Amino acid sequence: MDTITHTLFGLGIYAAVDKRDMKKHEKRALLLTVVAGSQIPDIDVISRLWDYNGQYQMWHRGLTHSVFLVPLWGALLYWVSKMIFRHQMKKLLWIGMLSVFIHITSDVLNAWGTGYLEPFSQIRLSLGTVPIVDFVIWAVFLAAFLCWRMGRTAQHLVFRIAWAVILLHVSLQTLQGAYLLNTIGERYEQAALSAEFLPWHYTIVAKSGKDISIGSAAVWKEYSIHTVLESNEDADLSPLYAQNPRAAALNTWSPFVVVVENGNRLGIYDPRFYRNGESFLYEYIDK
Repeated sequence: MDTITHTLFGLGIYAAVDKRDMKKHEKRALLLTVVAGSQIPDIDVISRLWDYNGQYQMWHRGLTHSVFLVPLWGALLYWVSKMIFRHQMKKLLWIGMLSVFIHITSDVLNAWGTGYLEPFSQIRLSLGTVPIVDFVIWAVFLAAFLCWRMGRTAQHLVFRIAWAVILLHVSLQTLQGAYLLNTIGERYEQAALSAEFLPWHYTIVAKSGKDISIGSAAVWKEYSIHTVLESNEDADLSPLYAQNPRAAALNTWSPFVVVVENGNRLGIYDPRFYRNGESFLYEYIDK
């Protein structure tokens, strides 16, 4: 998910906790824990500073997004908040773990994916059932805030309802996306899903031989192909990998790629991010 959504998740957790019996320094410790926890897996962006081998694509959302690191992140957040605010709230350990878990699990739901099982598996889990920027989630949190400010219901009760609505939304998105990918994907060699910004609408990218089809899908309508790409599967990619290591990382990271070879360029790109004639995940060399 995007940074704004992750921040909203942290603030949403803070609002959903009953703080009526908490002291001021305890509330501050809670706020620090949930906001930091909602962002800390993305600390891997600093790997750009030492990425001399083109491996950032694999490092970003890699080990720091592993579900096995959730207890370690939670313990770190608890220790930092305790050192700063001198609180005695044991539950902050679990709340910190929850904020990290929501971050890394929500990232699995979009097309970018994460190394959710690292270091035991290098597979990138990417369901693609929720867009990276989900405006429904934004709208639910905004509605909860307005209801709390204008009403008389306790803040934690309003935001617990908001979390239930978000869980329902994500579940419906995921179930529909999984159904479409299963029913449409069985017609092709490979298929990948990417949720669109409009709820319950998806883009499905499917590969059959050299042809890669991109189309829109929803449970109530047929899969409609709007773009067909041709991949040069016979191209020798060794010069590309030798001169542009980022291409090798992209090929490992993506479910499948489109291979481009013409008189001027040799490259590969991820068709899930194909927009306006080109994918923004495109690595190539000029001949």
